Amino acid sequence: MIYIVILILLLFLLILGPQWWVRSVLRRYSREEPGFPGNGGELARHLLNRLSLQQVQVEPAAEGQGDHYDPEAAAVRLSPANLQGRSLAAVVTAAHEVGHAIQHASGYPPFRWRMRLVGMARVAERFGSFLLFAVPVLTLVTRAPSAGAVMFIAAAATLGVGLLVQLMTLPVEWDASFGRAMPLLESGYLEPSQLPAARTILRACALTYVAASLAGLLNFWRWMRFLRR
Repeated sequence: MIYIVILILLLFLLILGPQWWVRSVLRRYSREEPGFPGNGGELARHLLNRLSLQQVQVEPAAEGQGDHYDPEAAAVRLSPANLQGRSLAAVVTAAHEVGHAIQHASGYPPFRWRMRLVGMARVAERFGSFLLFAVPVLTLVTRAPSAGAVMFIAAAATLGVGLLVQLMTLPVEWDASFGRAMPLLESGYLEPSQLPAARTILRACALTYVAASLAGLLNFWRWMRFLRR
C-alpha cells in the first residue's frame, strides 16, 4: 500500500512540478521595470513590424486563456499583465509569442505539422468520445469480441492524436524561445545583465506544456487500461 501512495505522490510531483516552477519563475520576474521603453504589447508590435509581419495583430487574450499565438487569426494574444506590463516577464513572454508568429511566417515544419495535428485532434476527440461509449454497447449488442477489439484500436488511435499534439508542442515551444525570441532579445532589447533571467523565463515559457503533455500521457494510459478490461 505504501508503494502505491509513493507512486501517486511521484506522479503528482511530475505533473504539478513543472506548473509550479513556471508560475514561480514568472512571478519572480513580474516586477515592473521603469527603465523599459515600452510594455509587452508594444514590444510585440515593434518586433512584428521590424520583421515585416504587420498583418499579425497584437490583442488581449480572452479571460481564462493564457498568452498564445493564434495561427488561424494571425494574432499574438497576451494576458493583461503581459500586454500592459513593463516587467521582464512581460517583454520576454511577448517575444516568445512573436517567436511563434515567426515560425508560422517562415513555414517552420514542426509548427506546420502541429497545426495539421490540431485540426485532426478536434475531429478525433469527438469521434474518440463516441467510440469510448460505443465499445461496451457494441460488444453487448453483437456479442462479438472482435467488435470490441476493433473499437479499442480505433479509440486508442483517436486518443493518441491528442497526445501526439502535446508531444509535438514541446520542440515547437523550445524553438520559439531559443531559436526565435532569444536572438531578438540579445540584439539590443535587453541589457547583458538581464539575459540570464530572460533565458530562465524563456525556458519557463517553453516548458509550460510539459505538465499538459505528462497529464495527457497519464490520461492516455488510464483510458487504455479501462478499455482493455
